Amino acid sequence: MKVHVMTGGTRLPEFQAFARRSADAGFAGLVITESGRTAYLACAAAALCGADLDIATGVAVAFPRSPMVTASTAWELADASNGRFRLGIGPQVRAHVERRYSSTFDPPGPRMKEYVLALRAIYRAFRGEEPLHFEGDHYNLSLLPAMWSPGRLSCPDPPIDVAAVNPWMLRMAGTHGDGVHVHPLNTPTYYRDTLLPNLAASGRDLSGFTVFVPLFTAVGDTDEEQARGREASRSMVSFYGSTPNYSFIFDQLGFEGTTDKLRAAQKAGDMAGMAAVISDDLLAHFVVEGTWDELPERIAERCKPLSVHDVQPVLYLAGAAANAGDDTFEKFGDVARRAASL
Repeated sequence: MKVHVMTGGTRLPEFQAFARRSADAGFAGLVITESGRTAYLACAAAALCGADLDIATGVAVAFPRSPMVTASTAWELADASNGRFRLGIGPQVRAHVERRYSSTFDPPGPRMKEYVLALRAIYRAFRGEEPLHFEGDHYNLSLLPAMWSPGRLSCPDPPIDVAAVNPWMLRMAGTHGDGVHVHPLNTPTYYRDTLLPNLAASGRDLSGFTVFVPLFTAVGDTDEEQARGREASRSMVSFYGSTPNYSFIFDQLGFEGTTDKLRAAQKAGDMAGMAAVISDDLLAHFVVEGTWDELPERIAERCKPLSVHDVQPVLYLAGAAANAGDDTFEKFGDVARRAASL
C-alpha cells in the first residue's frame, strides 16, 4: 500500500526542495492539488528534482483545458518522470469553471466521460496506432500531423484517474478510468454504500484499479496534539460539507440537514458557526485518530474495505505540516512508510 502526501503547488524551486524532503521522509508520492497554482508545473518540478516519488495531479481541472492540451502535458510528464506520473482530473464546480475560467460546465458528467474517451483517442494517436479521430457531443479532434505529435513514450501511457463523488461519476470512473480520486469528505459508510458498489457496477476486473483516498488525521502523543488535528479536520469538513452535492454523505450517517446548516452559517460569514455544526460525533466518521505509533495501523484498518482495489491513502494534513518548523512532517512520513509495510 503506497501512502502519499497531499500538497498544493508553491514556487517551483521551493517545490523541488519539498519533493526531495517528502521522499526522504518516507512518502511514496505526491498528490498535487490545483488551486492558486497549476498542478502540472509542480509535477514537472518534482519529476526533474531527482526524488524517488510517484507523482499525481489530485486533481487538475479538466474543462478549461482542451483534451489535447491535457493529453500533451500528461505525455510529457510521463516522459520526464520515467512513467511515474498519473493524470488525475476533475470537473471542479460550476462557479469556478464558468466564472473563474470562463469555460463551459454543463453537462458535467457526460462531458467528463467524453473528456476521458478523448484522452484515450489522443494517446492512441500519439503512439502512432491510429490517426486522430474523435467525434463527440462536446469535443471533436481530427488533426494531428506527425510534426505536432510528441511520439511514442518509452514507458506506459499516463494513467487517467477521475475525481468522483456521486454514483454516476463513480460508475463512469470504474468503466473508463484507471483510478479514482475519492473526495476528502469520505467515511467508511460512504465506501460501503456508495463508492464500492458503484465502482463494481462497471463489471470490469478492478483489482488493479487505483483508489486514492484522502484521509483527515488527528494524531499526536498528547491530547493537545490530537485536538489540533481534530479542529483542522473539523474546519475542512465544514468547508467541503457546505457543497449541496455532498449533502448525501451526511445523510448516510443520520445527520440530515447538515449541509443546510453549514450554508446558512457560510452565508452569514460565520466560519466559527460552520465549524460548530460539525459535532464530535459527526467528525469521528471522517477522521483517523491515534498516537504516532498507532496511526499506521489505524490507516490500514480504515482502508481495509477498499483493499479489493489498489488503495493508496493520501494524508491530507501532512503537506501543511512541512511549514510547522518542527519534525511533524517527518513523523507523517514515517507513518506513511510504516503503513505501507502493513
